[in-house]
Amino acid sequence: MATKENISEKKEVVANCDQLGECVVNSDELTLSGITFAQQDIEKMIFTIRGVQVMIDRDLAAIYEVEIRALNQAVKRNIERFPEDFMFQLTKEEWHHLQSQIANAKYWGNQDTDFLTSQNVILKNKARGQHRKYLPFVFTQAGVAMLSGLLHSKIAVEANIRIMRAFVGMQRFLGANAQIYQRLERVELQQLDNKQWMQASENQIEIILNKIEESSPKLLPEQIFQTGCVWDAWAYISDLVRSAKSRIVLIDNFVDDRVLSMLDKRSEGVTATIHSRYCEPFQTDLKKHNEQYPAIEFVQLPHKNHDRFLIIDDKVYLMGASLKDMGAGLCAVTELQTSPETILAFVR
Repeated sequence: MATKENISEKKEVVANCDQLGECVVNSDELTLSGITFAQQDIEKMIFTIRGVQVMIDRDLAAIYEVEIRALNQAVKRNIERFPEDFMFQLTKEEWHHLQSQIANAKYWGNQDTDFLTSQNVILKNKARGQHRKYLPFVFTQAGVAMLSGLLHSKIAVEANIRIMRAFVGMQRFLGANAQIYQRLERVELQQLDNKQWMQASENQIEIILNKIEESSPKLLPEQIFQTGCVWDAWAYISDLVRSAKSRIVLIDNFVDDRVLSMLDKRSEGVTATIHSRYCEPFQTDLKKHNEQYPAIEFVQLPHKNHDRFLIIDDKVYLMGASLKDMGAGLCAVTELQTSPETILAFVR
């Protein structure tokens, strides 16, 4: 409930109703000092707060053509007539929320002008509580009816008639569209439920993908294969080949058509080179292969090499066995810190 402390001022200022502008009324509009308020204009000043329809003291003061201070002082002198269901003061949260609603509706644009959206009429509001020291008061329909009895002027009477009709019009509008609002609320709730369901599904998918990744074989910097682990070794080398972005170089004394099949697993645009000793059957296989598939280059080794190396882009792997024999016996694959150019310089 409003208190005297909330509305108290250093000096009371009472509006001189005899000096107010002439009021001209017809069935549709209310004209005050040259500013036209159609009923739909007033309806736009009615907001729903705490479940009831209310009007802000500043809007009522504009319609009644009195200062906000004068309006609130009249209420203060008759505070017993305004219980909480007639008038109450907004909280900071309510006022900020209401301001955002008004701004979105372009109801007023800044601290110097108000915009009545239906006719885009600019209402000058100098010294009408624009720089407020307290949170605004709002009046319910019953509070507006009580307020009209305190402002004894022709303008106040005619303005109050328009306001009462606006309240009735808003009530009829809300009643006629109640089902639409209920449907909109159900749609919003359904959207919220769908959003929560989608989020839960995304979380579950992420968990599954993480588990798949955890259980998948990793391209470790070193890998040991026991005797007989032929498939594991083949799969590991295949993954290395598929990981290449630009080049693959194999240095191996003993190669055959199985090596060609392995290198064909590389991505498009990745070059492949084999450094090996000359073997006529392999040269025949290589020629036929290059007639159909992306070419694999062959380089004759100038001398014997004991170890086997696999270069994937800028990484060098030391292989404990020839590529075609990986996994047939105990062997290891180890990533070296040596650069590919160092290894290639030794075999040229």
